[in-house]
Amino acid sequence: MARAVERALRERRYLVAEAGTGTGKTLAYLVPAALSGRRVIVSTATKTLQEQIWGKDIPLLRERCGLDFAAAYLKGRSNYYCLARGAEFARAPTFAAREEAALWPVIEAWSRATETGDRSELDLPDQLHTWKDLSATAETCTGRECERYEDCFVTRARALAGQSDVLLVNHHLFFADLAMRTSRAGVEILPDYDVVIFDEAHALEEVATEYFGLQVSSYRVDELGRDALRAVGDRPDLASMMRDATGELRRAGERFFQAVADGLRTGGGGAGPQRGFGARGAPRGRTPRRGQEEESVRAPLVEELLAPCERDQARLDAALEALRELLAEAEAPQLAQIARRAGELRVELAAVTAMKEPSRVYFAEVRGRGVFLRAAPIDVAEELQARLYRRTDTVVFTSATLAAQGRFDYFRRQVGLAPEFDVDEARYPGPFDFPRQAAIVSPAAVPEPNAPGFLEAAAGAIRALTAVTDGRAFVLCTSNRNMVALHSALRDLPYQVLLQGERPKARLLEAFRAEPSVLFATASFWEGVDVPGDALSLVVIDRLPFAPPGDPVVAARLRALEAEGRDGFSELSVPAAALALRQGFGRLVRTRDDRGLVAILDRRLVTKGYGRAFLATLPKSPLLRSVEEARAWWQRGGVAPAPHRA
Repeated sequence: MARAVERALRERRYLVAEAGTGTGKTLAYLVPAALSGRRVIVSTATKTLQEQIWGKDIPLLRERCGLDFAAAYLKGRSNYYCLARGAEFARAPTFAAREEAALWPVIEAWSRATETGDRSELDLPDQLHTWKDLSATAETCTGRECERYEDCFVTRARALAGQSDVLLVNHHLFFADLAMRTSRAGVEILPDYDVVIFDEAHALEEVATEYFGLQVSSYRVDELGRDALRAVGDRPDLASMMRDATGELRRAGERFFQAVADGLRTGGGGAGPQRGFGARGAPRGRTPRRGQEEESVRAPLVEELLAPCERDQARLDAALEALRELLAEAEAPQLAQIARRAGELRVELAAVTAMKEPSRVYFAEVRGRGVFLRAAPIDVAEELQARLYRRTDTVVFTSATLAAQGRFDYFRRQVGLAPEFDVDEARYPGPFDFPRQAAIVSPAAVPEPNAPGFLEAAAGAIRALTAVTDGRAFVLCTSNRNMVALHSALRDLPYQVLLQGERPKARLLEAFRAEPSVLFATASFWEGVDVPGDALSLVVIDRLPFAPPGDPVVAARLRALEAEGRDGFSELSVPAAALALRQGFGRLVRTRDDRGLVAILDRRLVTKGYGRAFLATLPKSPLLRSVEEARAWWQRGGVAPAPHRA
């Protein structure tokens, strides 16, 4: 793999390389990147991999392999303490939650001592609401006009990034930069680069869809109002007028977004609200408990949904314009920025609700306490071709899960690598002996997922399978509803029973490793979770992770394929679900010594014709049809009949 990456960098080519767990793919691209003499961006999807590369792999190459290269690690600006906003907050600290006030002295002391301003240096709760007032975003940063610009932690981090040979970022930061540098001149986040290496490249379509679209939310309106009030804290001549303007903005925003949410929940979006398993594993539905993924209700933006909100939208538009006009002549950078944000928000709200771009899909979403109106590109392929491929002659895409049924057709279509593109392709299967180390169990006695009695039968199968492996199981569900129902039915198991959301993710994994356990979880445990060794011997997956066909983005992409005379189910729905299933399967075998069972409680894997596509995408392992066969395989130590593949 290193030779293939080296050739791509030397000859300025594109490479798609699937590298299974245990391949060493990170070193395979870091070594040629360090030796290339070109500036290389390495972009990853998960924090876990970023930390591994920065804390383990890069030091290994420098200290043990003698490679001399400059590396930097750049995060999104919201991860860094903002000196200007922090000083402003300190003048009159106010906290969204009482318990957060106790953390302020710790943060304040750290802010005076830190060299990086990176919040990861502190052990802060993930959902610390106060951090929004202490960090900057693209909307709130005044850039060179800020009096603390030279001292700014983001400025210093970017200076180091500009001197690096290898720069480590995440997909969100990369695409935020790509969207900005191709739409606004002079607002780049990243330094210029020669090469991009996308690790965990299976996540690209989802992230690109987010950043190449528009989003107007209740959060943006709320934050604009709060920032506007804070910006006039030392301007008594404006304080009274600003209180009036932001009060009206808050009331108008609340009425408009509440009207959208009410229409969404009652099916005003035409197709009705969509819940279930997202295209890449994100569950959608009810508001979760603390720590669980935020589920959402989504529906297309249509006239029936927007018409009842027309008067409230006009009021919100007027409130935004009034705020903009109030500060239109302001010379202070912070005030001028508030005016600009109000104007941009007004324009974007009008664009999203006008729904005039046929290349975009328009939809509304309620997620947690937030309401979002979004315009997303139906197909990011053309966007990537225009914004990235025409500007960058060397791109490497790698992941453990890129090939569906052994081919890259689906992935290449996702990311716009058209057949006429000269792209090298390679698969590196890794060191694991899957026929010996893992078996797939699809119990014939469990009915189809939508049939009456499925959850009861699934719970019975899980009870029997955990008895085979003495617990030590992940139960990965495609919805919070199934997760809660199965956990409730099985909380009396004779092992430690854990539920996603009851504790932070890291604490759950610590408890899971400490003693035989059964962990019930959803999307965030399908990928990026590493539990090698005997602690995990069974992965249970409740059903095939199809995206709901009525999801606005999925539905638009299916319609686009059908308009071309193609079969959207076989070309989009099946490969997307098969790769998501393979991500879940990948939790089991992490080393050459791991051994265990992957139970897929969805009989369609075997009974439907498309099940062959799922089996052909999974590693070659024996297919067992009952708990009894699974017990026999386990007791034999993994010696099994021929693999499932026909």
